[in-house]
Amino acid sequence: MHEMVMDWIGHGATNSPEKLATVELPSGRRRSYAEMHDRVGRIAGWLSDLGIERGDRVGVLALNSTDALDIIFATWRIGAVHLALNFRLTPGELDFIIGNAEPRVLIYDRELAQTVDALSVPIEFRIETEGQGAESDFESRTRDATPITRQVELTPDEQCMLMYSSGTTGQPKGVIMTHGMMLWANINAAASLGCGEDMVSFSVMPLFHIGGLQVFACPALYAGGTAVVMRTFEPGSALAAFSDAELGITHFLGVPAIYNALRDHPDNATADFSRMRVAAAGAEAVPDSLVHWWHQRGLVIQEGYGMTENVASCCFLGKADVAEHVGSAGKTLRHTEIRITREDGSEADAGESGEIWCRGPVVTPGYWRRPEANEESFVDGWFRTGDIGSRDAAGFIYIEDRLKDMYISGGENVYPAEIENILYELVEIREVAVIGVPDEKWGETGCAVVALQEGKQLSSEAILAHCQPRLARFKHPQHVAFVSELPRTATGKVLKFELRNTIET
Repeated sequence: MHEMVMDWIGHGATNSPEKLATVELPSGRRRSYAEMHDRVGRIAGWLSDLGIERGDRVGVLALNSTDALDIIFATWRIGAVHLALNFRLTPGELDFIIGNAEPRVLIYDRELAQTVDALSVPIEFRIETEGQGAESDFESRTRDATPITRQVELTPDEQCMLMYSSGTTGQPKGVIMTHGMMLWANINAAASLGCGEDMVSFSVMPLFHIGGLQVFACPALYAGGTAVVMRTFEPGSALAAFSDAELGITHFLGVPAIYNALRDHPDNATADFSRMRVAAAGAEAVPDSLVHWWHQRGLVIQEGYGMTENVASCCFLGKADVAEHVGSAGKTLRHTEIRITREDGSEADAGESGEIWCRGPVVTPGYWRRPEANEESFVDGWFRTGDIGSRDAAGFIYIEDRLKDMYISGGENVYPAEIENILYELVEIREVAVIGVPDEKWGETGCAVVALQEGKQLSSEAILAHCQPRLARFKHPQHVAFVSELPRTATGKVLKFELRNTIET
């Protein structure tokens, strides 16, 4: 059988040309499938005129917009690879990723021009966009291009995206994503999350994250539904969007910080959630009290678990199960397999904690140009997630801890090693460990636990100031605690769990 990758937007334009494909907030830009098909074709034509070919990386560094979706599908139409870049990163952090991924084109938002000017790695084509449809280099080039209306022939195992997940050693790893992975993740979404042509997804999470993109913009466009994209999350505007009967939002993903902000906004009292079918939560555990509050408000928050390496398509808690299983990430999705694994590689019993391994057609074939990481991450076809969890006798999965020391702040993964490396630049510091501590607004924030060199002095303010220019804001520690020495194991490993139990912020 000759398997081929279909053009989702081309299909939509043929079958339901007048159907609304995308809506952008707050600009109000709207496109039917026919209009999106034409725009995707023009972007593809322009990229092709630049000489972009199958397999070339096309980078996007931008705030949320429907342009990001247009660019992704245009990139796929010519067989190129979408490189998703986190606009919160500093130039130094982006230099590493761009140097590793080697995109030939970088399309970037005008308001990020300063960041792009500060990049030190070469990029053949840098194209500026305004990001909300106003006149720009990107818009004029796109307008003048001859549209490519047919997608090149692609197979499911060809790469379509490259997304970087932060590395525990401080260097991010590029996750290779294939067309087949995207297809099966959308089949999972259709089977278990009610994603169909009558859905309207609402993305407030960044589209450079697999959560913002796959939960639920991609399933909406795959199924012939409508994808609504908000430029930056603002709780009042988001509540207005939920209440808008004409928009008719049915599917949404938020992290606890987003659900907190929506709860605390005065407009919540009058907001209308009656059209909502799925209110998903991911990236970190949702506090029971928050689930109960929203339940009484009429919104059932369903937790899921996934990662870039499996297209955020691992397991999900069914709506009927929320009341009895608050705190669970649910059961495995139809085309994903999970194994809870003991340290010796054997399978754990029901209720026993172990490392979560997964496999199936949604799992990445590996990391971009990182053979050593692939060696560590795959065992006999299983992907090791690095997360600790358990599965009860009824099949419900509970995520208990992160094997690595990562913590999650406002939906962003933060890896302490990266911050520690930066702090070790301060000669006054003898040793430092960064841990995640609970935070009402962000879920968790960083606390730098510092032991100074004998006879040296350093203020908390100086330590925090050192991070400002070097790290994206979400990685900045919010707290500093001073100790005489860090607790360690006999082999010298810092006992971070002990710090978490003893440090008061």
